[in-house]
Amino acid sequence: MARVFGRNTGLWATGLLGIVVIGPLAVFSPVAGATAVAGGSLVAAFLAQFRLSRLRGQCETLSREVDVLSRRLVALEQAPLRAAPPPAQDGVQAEVHELTVEIGLLSGIVRDLSAVVRSQDGEIAQLRTLTQATAPSPPVPPSPQAAPSEPEPPRIAPPRIAPPQPERQLEPAPEAPPPQATAPVVPRPIPPRPAPPAAAPSEAAIVAAFEGGRLDVYLQPVITLPQRKVVAYEALARLRVEDLPLETHEFLPVLERHGRTTELDRRMLTRAGTILRHLAKRGSDARLTYGLSPFSLFEPGFLRDVARMAGDDQTLASLDIALPQASWRGLDSGQFALLSALRGRIGFCLDRPGDLRFDAKDLADHGIGQVKVPADLLLRPAPGAGAISDIALEDLAPALARSRIRLVVTDVATESDVPDLIDLNIPFAQGAAFAPARPVRTEILADLPREDPPPPADDPGPERRPFRSFLRRAS
Repeated sequence: MARVFGRNTGLWATGLLGIVVIGPLAVFSPVAGATAVAGGSLVAAFLAQFRLSRLRGQCETLSREVDVLSRRLVALEQAPLRAAPPPAQDGVQAEVHELTVEIGLLSGIVRDLSAVVRSQDGEIAQLRTLTQATAPSPPVPPSPQAAPSEPEPPRIAPPRIAPPQPERQLEPAPEAPPPQATAPVVPRPIPPRPAPPAAAPSEAAIVAAFEGGRLDVYLQPVITLPQRKVVAYEALARLRVEDLPLETHEFLPVLERHGRTTELDRRMLTRAGTILRHLAKRGSDARLTYGLSPFSLFEPGFLRDVARMAGDDQTLASLDIALPQASWRGLDSGQFALLSALRGRIGFCLDRPGDLRFDAKDLADHGIGQVKVPADLLLRPAPGAGAISDIALEDLAPALARSRIRLVVTDVATESDVPDLIDLNIPFAQGAAFAPARPVRTEILADLPREDPPPPADDPGPERRPFRSFLRRAS
């Protein structure tokens, strides 16, 4: 009974009172009974509306409290993540290294911009000087002696008038300018023209620069997409000829004609080992790629020297030597055996492909762990060149990744190509759109491996003694 008459006691009492009062009233006076029933219904409806409004307010209050509790619960769930222990020291060092590299790239970009601004300022100053030098001078009144030899004005000039006084020539009237003031033609400003390209250096100058040791190493970073973190570098050779750095395609054909490509690769591999040791000292695990000349494969003993170098220097395990796609497809059995002996001690890379028909299993059998593809070949293939891949372009990188082969897109020149590369699931990229190639500091390359002193000879030779000791023994 307590549950029945607990909160609804008033309703029950009102109902019973209505039955007791309205029942007899309806018997003796039906009209009065109907009126009483209608009034009771109105009172009941009013009470129900009042209770409904109270319940609605309580529900809104309850929903707000539940919202507050849910926010507190989310905050409590995220608290352990915020209080997570800091990352390991190696991760911090890697991030600091990446930030240092990015800051260095930004500083180089700022230096290039300042150089461009200085050159533009110089061209503007030269143009201003040229304009002032070619500006027309104020008209000079003709002398009586020179009047007979004065040339006639052009036919389009106004009719000739008497020469004004000298003091009025300084301020000629605007409505009737003298003919001498209209005769000269005001020169138009000449836009600055680019300087003509310098003449290509001769072959003798290129060979002399190579023999003189004017070989520099430039590094271009390889970044991840879309994070743009530096994970590797590519070593590029530059030859200084008359204080002008020449790119590889400008001097490599000359060295090939003179048979110096193998010596170039030997020097670059030595410098690559020095750069890798420097990166290892800084705690970086970035890899380094260098493209070999195909002619070096035919040099007797070159691959054996590379194997000996890789065995002596363990840091060369982070080095990838790149060869063109045509060279990989044209390897003979002897070259393939020598390259197979280098597997595990040095990495291999396929560079400068002519098409996108890559067999991941065949590449893995050759020990290739990286494939470099130009952006134009991937995004803008030439029609009818047979460069289209057998699989979809967005599946090319995952197919190679299943065989542990990284796909790197090179020569990315514009920022507009980056979204297309991300849509194609390209994991790595490099090019001027991210960072140009920068020279390696001289103090880093100065730390070349020193040659060990020769071991002492087994036979020291005859002992040298003073002449007095010889006389003492003779006596």
